[in-house]
Amino acid sequence: MGEKIEVQERILSRNEAIAKENRQLFESRNLFVFNVMSSPGAGKTTFLVETIKRLRNKYRVGVVEGDVASRVDAERISQTGVPVVQVNTGGACHLDALMIKKAVTHLPLDELDVLIIENVGNLVCPAEWNLGEHLKVVLLSVPEGDDKPVKYPQMFAAADILLLTKVDLLPYFDFRIEEVEKVVKGLNPQAKILKISSVTYEGYGEWLNELEARIKEVGR
Repeated sequence: MGEKIEVQERILSRNEAIAKENRQLFESRNLFVFNVMSSPGAGKTTFLVETIKRLRNKYRVGVVEGDVASRVDAERISQTGVPVVQVNTGGACHLDALMIKKAVTHLPLDELDVLIIENVGNLVCPAEWNLGEHLKVVLLSVPEGDDKPVKYPQMFAAADILLLTKVDLLPYFDFRIEEVEKVVKGLNPQAKILKISSVTYEGYGEWLNELEARIKEVGR
């Protein structure tokens, strides 16, 4: 048991070192980076397509798309006209800093203002892995249920922003927003909690305002 923990600690320590290199690279390019995480089906790609459409009028955007396999989401993102690179993990349930370091060599970083990383759909693994990003965004959809922050506390403790998605479905599900807010704030008092719908577009204005404020905080 002790050896397993030591090996894991070495792996995470190496990841942290590479993440630091990534951050230095991003800041040398004056590039703001945010990492989007959620379970499969929470609406990450739909959310990103709409975000990119609204963001690209003001900022030059690029995307790193993470999946276990396939290029389905990358192809969908590419239809927005922004540069995108696909990372297939081949079974790993998360992206790590080395994957990002390699992926960004295929993007025109000097021509970008904002880089979006869409992580592998999973509420466990991605929370542990620093990629060098400036902002961690976690999505939780109404159909998933309001118990997810209790079941997967590490992910929600890591979130800088929690986006409650598919809120147009609230009338049809027993989803207690106040309970989610209570648990998440208990895990991370600094977390910002917003509500959005990609059907009615409720909340997108507030989300973009919050994102732009974060971009300005780091000097872009």
